[in-house]
Amino acid sequence: MGASYSRAQRKQYLEMTDNIGRSWLNVFQGDTDFYSAAYWDLLTETWRADKPVRKTDALRYMKAIKSAHTASKYVETSIKKGFLIETDNPEDARSKLLSLSPDIRQRLDLFFDTAIDNVERSSQAVRDLDTKA
Repeated sequence: MGASYSRAQRKQYLEMTDNIGRSWLNVFQGDTDFYSAAYWDLLTETWRADKPVRKTDALRYMKAIKSAHTASKYVETSIKKGFLIETDNPEDARSKLLSLSPDIRQRLDLFFDTAIDNVERSSQAVRDLDTKA
């Protein structure tokens, strides 16, 4: 299988991912503790659900975390930092629900807008590099 893209195009892709990574860090106002795939999985999947999720489901969102105990630590930290809000589940008293705080939802919305802008600019830059080759 031959190479489909030039080195310059691949570097453009890396620049885009670097920009998106910096934007992700901005969601947490520079707190590098949250520059983690576990928080990415937890918060983006909770955002995607667009409604409160069972805490046990949220624990499974973190694909790289195999231990429920470890996953719980990420959830508890997110609750303490005010990123997630824990409430009783009115349909099942044995479980809790998690939802994004309004502030983190707003920050994630802004993050996604910035990420989409980055993808669009990068896509155009990759196409432009292709015509220069």
